[in-house]
This record gives sequence, C-alpha cells and structure tokens, in this order.
Amino acid sequence: MTSGIGRTTLITVGVIALILGGIWTGQGMNLIPGSFMTGSRMWLFIGLILAIVGMILIVLGLRRPGNSHTNT
Repeated sequence: MTSGIGRTTLITVGVIALILGGIWTGQGMNLIPGSFMTGSRMWLFIGLILAIVGMILIVLGLRRPGNSHTNT
C-alpha cells in the first residue's frame, strides 16, 4: 500500500466515522427522532466515541507523511 492510498483511506474512514458518530450522538440526545436509538444514552456514548475515533483518524491521515521526494 502506498502512502497516498493509506492517507486517503484514513481520512475517508475517519470522515465516515465522524458523520455516523454525529448522527448516533444526535439520536442518543433525542435531537434526531424516528429510530430505536432516539433518546437512548447508550447510542449517545457510542456516537461520541465513534466521532472521537473519526477525528483521530482524520488527524492521523492529514499528519501522515506523503510521497515526498526530499531524499536526494
């Protein structure tokens, strides 16, 4: 796996995790109605954890060194 693909994968998975975590947090906080998860504290905490993991993956993807050709 090349570094560019690894960075893209980390960022993509991080964004998906952040979005899902935000949705699940909103449902757990009873802000997004219409689901079995609405108003459930369990989904609030699962969503928060997933959102934090998503942010960490995004930061790791952005900080991971790319294909730099500085070695001459």
